[in-house]
Amino acid sequence: MQSQTVETNNLKSHKELEDIKLFINGEFVDAETGSTFANPNPFTNTVINNIAEGRKEDMEKAVAAADAAFETGPWGSMKLKERMKLINRIADLIDESNDEIAYLESLDTGLPISQTRNMAARAAENFRFYAKLAETKHGEMFPMDDEFINYTVYKPLGVVGLITPWNAPFMLETWKVAPALATGNTVVLKPAELSPLTANKLAEIIDKAGLPKGVFNVVHGFGETAGDALVKHPDVKAISFTGETTTGTIIIKNSADTLKKTSMELGGKSPLIVFDDADLDRALDAAVWGIFSFNGERCTSNSRVFLHKNIKDEFIAKLKERVKNIKIGDPMDPSTQLGPLVEKGHYNKVKSYIEIGREEGCEVVQGTIPEEVKAGNFVPPTLLLNATNDMRVAQEEIFGPVMAVIEFEDEEEVIKAANDVKYGLAGFVWTNNLKRAHRVANAVEAGMIWINAQNVRDLRIPFGGVKDSGIGREGGHYAFEFYTEPKIIHVAIGDHHIPQFGK
Repeated sequence: MQSQTVETNNLKSHKELEDIKLFINGEFVDAETGSTFANPNPFTNTVINNIAEGRKEDMEKAVAAADAAFETGPWGSMKLKERMKLINRIADLIDESNDEIAYLESLDTGLPISQTRNMAARAAENFRFYAKLAETKHGEMFPMDDEFINYTVYKPLGVVGLITPWNAPFMLETWKVAPALATGNTVVLKPAELSPLTANKLAEIIDKAGLPKGVFNVVHGFGETAGDALVKHPDVKAISFTGETTTGTIIIKNSADTLKKTSMELGGKSPLIVFDDADLDRALDAAVWGIFSFNGERCTSNSRVFLHKNIKDEFIAKLKERVKNIKIGDPMDPSTQLGPLVEKGHYNKVKSYIEIGREEGCEVVQGTIPEEVKAGNFVPPTLLLNATNDMRVAQEEIFGPVMAVIEFEDEEEVIKAANDVKYGLAGFVWTNNLKRAHRVANAVEAGMIWINAQNVRDLRIPFGGVKDSGIGREGGHYAFEFYTEPKIIHVAIGDHHIPQFGK
């Protein structure tokens, strides 16, 4: 009876919400055309609410508001100490709204609420971290032969455009918004159309924190209209994008005409390599968490798992047991470990890759979806056994709870296979041989490598990839430098020689 009550309460939590508007110049407003699009619930496939569809004219209004806030409003001239008070106030308000943010995120994306609660806490930490960094970051000073002192200052760019993904929307929005605001810029955010809810909650929080009108703006809409207008706008000085690789290449091309700075965090097909001397139980925990948390919709997920032939059978037996026991269900249930994928089109794409894997010769092992949740976009945790690295399922980003398992015999072979893919975002190495761990970590082509660890992030370090996984780095002082331009000031402190032409 208790289980039935919990289930009923969870279903009640999947309710319709008020429609979502754009947030421009401190006001929630309808799109100029009045157009909207439906926002479906991935658990029930019913409509949560309707979202204002911003287009070019709305983006122009938002950029104009952000530009005015930077050039003539109080934000551009605000003292650093006062600006950091506001940034820290945003963090406090996020903490106060943690439960609501976690709920909206789960409702919108299908991510389990136990995971979205942690994401909201990390979002608050993003603001606190960049407030501290902005207060402690300093420029360089170079004396020159007792004649000059040269020093650098870091100036905000102005209006920056942020285009964010749907897989962890609130956390990844704040990952960009926090350093952009802390460094003194104004922001136009174009959230993913599949996950609009928490972007407006962030707008409410920023407004309540007391930031001046126009400093932060949100324009919902589609990439080919709202996103395109943001990227091409001449008054936008930089674009930070997280998302799919093909979209990233289009953004770079469209930014070129106005010479924008760009930061691209794109796709991944990250290897997790387990040698036969590894701590297998810990490697198993990391491998399972790394692909099946976030519903498998994680850019750094270990979607290719390379197992040494000596431990392959033992490891696969344990993987099969874990997959069978992963709790699939309502994302609002705190015990749920795997929820529904974000929308029907993506669900169909992921399912099609599982069929491709079967056709390519993989043995497909899956968990079981409970009957009572089959209305949702559920793909069970899936193992593609007997995979080889040349298969499509090992080369192409699936972005779902699907693990390709590949056997290897020696270090040279596995490094070659790990690198034989167009992506290079992350990698994971499990071995108790530290010399080998460092050799492999240095040899794998990826922006980030973890040794004997799961995907634990440190806000101080750079985040990003190589090859088709992106250009540039965010995180730590790398984000600070992306959102600012260094200016060098040369001060003469002596009477240095000046040529006297024409005297």
